[in-house]
Amino acid sequence: MNVIFDTQSLYYLPQYIPVFKKLSQKGIKSKFVFYRNSHKHLIQRVIDDYNLDHIWVDDQHQAMDFYEQEKADWVFFANSFSYLERLHKVSKSAQLGHGIGPKSSYYTKSNKAMTVRFVEGAYRLARLESMYPDDKFIDVGFCKLDPIFNNEKIDGSLELGNFSDEKQTLLYAPTFYPSSLELFPKNWPEHFGNYNILIKPHYFSISKERYKKHVELLEHWATYPNVYLAKVEDYSLVPFLDKADLLISDASSALFEFALLNKPVIWCDFLKLRWSYRGIFSYRFKKRMDRDYGEYANLAVHAKKYKGLKKIVEQQLAEPESLANIRLSLSEKLAGKVDGKASQRIVQYLMENN
Repeated sequence: MNVIFDTQSLYYLPQYIPVFKKLSQKGIKSKFVFYRNSHKHLIQRVIDDYNLDHIWVDDQHQAMDFYEQEKADWVFFANSFSYLERLHKVSKSAQLGHGIGPKSSYYTKSNKAMTVRFVEGAYRLARLESMYPDDKFIDVGFCKLDPIFNNEKIDGSLELGNFSDEKQTLLYAPTFYPSSLELFPKNWPEHFGNYNILIKPHYFSISKERYKKHVELLEHWATYPNVYLAKVEDYSLVPFLDKADLLISDASSALFEFALLNKPVIWCDFLKLRWSYRGIFSYRFKKRMDRDYGEYANLAVHAKKYKGLKKIVEQQLAEPESLANIRLSLSEKLAGKVDGKASQRIVQYLMENN
């Protein structure tokens, strides 16, 4: 059996790698397709670290030409792909989403049917099956966190030489849009001087020109001695989730992934919205978010404004179990089984349906 992982963005890798490792353990060969961009040299470092068999392409059309040539048994995607009809003449396709969260795009990316989509939990499975009754969905769980649940060595160790072992560690992981990032004060790390601070922005915040204001703020915050700002090559959120005692985020999949570890989460309700999402256009924001947004919100303590954030952080770190029951009760709905065997179930399916 031969498997290819279509890697249009570097941040798809944390979901792919656990599956890749399970395949390797069974002697099954995998190849990765990477798309050229301005961070090619950094991506190459990651490729070298894992010793990945790979090729580079410019776009999906070039990728499709390669897939026709390779005729792999399975090609994995983390999002949609424009040439599925051509692909399905030579290979089967598998979709493996790169995150869980409250955005409605989780469901709409199944608009174009793949051979199979691996999903997280019975609830999401039922919703997708009702929306796309002719398509194939398999509940396997959320394999991105398998390394943590299995107490494995976490890939991508962080250089935290400036951090104090005496201090608790906060993780701030905002999404790119809608984001709380621009509403944090320029000197906010001073307000949290008694903590180590990890900052893990979304890949788009540091790679796309339209978010250059994000980069300016992030680089300023990185000058504080108690701050570690993720570099582009820190593509995986998993090491950050593993190190942190508490997460601060907004409508990001990071928030839900951290909650699965049953550690305290603070959800920032203050967001920088474009004018086209405000006032009479606020329906656009609501459309962007999933219908379960309100229920998911219960697993976190909410900060209505930055002004109240520090007090909430102190309270949650003093009482980390205060929302434990809610986090645990929602974990099945968010991610299905959290037993560290999601990647194993994926590989088993591939082998049984080869």
